Amino acid sequence: MGMLKEFKEFAMRGNVVDMAVGIIIGGAFGKIVSSFVADVIMPPIGLLIGGVDFTELKFILKDAVVDASGAVTTEMVAINYGNFIQTTIDFIIIAFAIFMAIKGMNSMKKKEEAAPAAPPAPTKEETLLTEIRDLLKK
Repeated sequence: MGMLKEFKEFAMRGNVVDMAVGIIIGGAFGKIVSSFVADVIMPPIGLLIGGVDFTELKFILKDAVVDASGAVTTEMVAINYGNFIQTTIDFIIIAFAIFMAIKGMNSMKKKEEAAPAAPPAPTKEETLLTEIRDLLKK
């Protein structure tokens, strides 16, 4: 029973729960950014460079072998460098989006820190000591 209790304490620590939430939100954010890149950014880029779909770019090492009935007996062997280009562009856009989000959060934090806090009101002891000092000066 001790091991179960220890595991429960470990799993319910704030850091573990925060990390789990961050991973889940990060996964969802990754899907959003991937969709943004694939569905919004890449079509105009492909259009600008002549309708090239990066995922279709490949260097064929060996063509597929097809028998008389039209069935593929041996698959094509190719280096899919277009997928690499697409993944690299996805990474750059995702990294830039995360950079901008963190930069925005940091600037908001600096604004909060820059706002000077009002000095705390003097305690009763300080007020009493001030009055005593003023009386002694007279």
